Amino acid sequence: MIIRQAKKSDIPAMVGLLEELFAIEDDFVIDSMKQMNGLKLLLEMPDSVAFVVQIDNHIIAMATVQKFVSTAMGDYVGLIEDVVVTKAYRAQGIGKKLLHALIDECHKRGMKRLALGADQRNQSAIEFYQKLGFKPSNMGFLYYFMFKDGVYYPVV
Repeated sequence: MIIRQAKKSDIPAMVGLLEELFAIEDDFVIDSMKQMNGLKLLLEMPDSVAFVVQIDNHIIAMATVQKFVSTAMGDYVGLIEDVVVTKAYRAQGIGKKLLHALIDECHKRGMKRLALGADQRNQSAIEFYQKLGFKPSNMGFLYYFMFKDGVYYPVV
């Protein structure tokens, strides 16, 4: 098992993993072209982190982080997204090793806090993150989609 930085040639396999993830989350729609473009943009961002887990030349897990500034922290923070281990490899400690590697890399890059979102109905994911030391927050995500189907929607 190898945990490494993702590269552009990994994008097709990563899209497959995102399809698995999005199939269980109501907030996201599977659109391979959008996911491919999003991953390409992410890999081009110098402060982003994208790790994959490779076993026998197959990408079986991934996780990403984007770096931001928090005025509350007065420092850099990260937002973890796209944490997924393909179904056949779950409950084998791979996700834990992946998140440990990701957290270590974020520390090296000067991030002082990490946040992530989890589907409220995915109790096993929430428990997994809590075992790693993540704490529940009273803050929640609210979305405002400025574009839908190529049409701009201004604030009402």
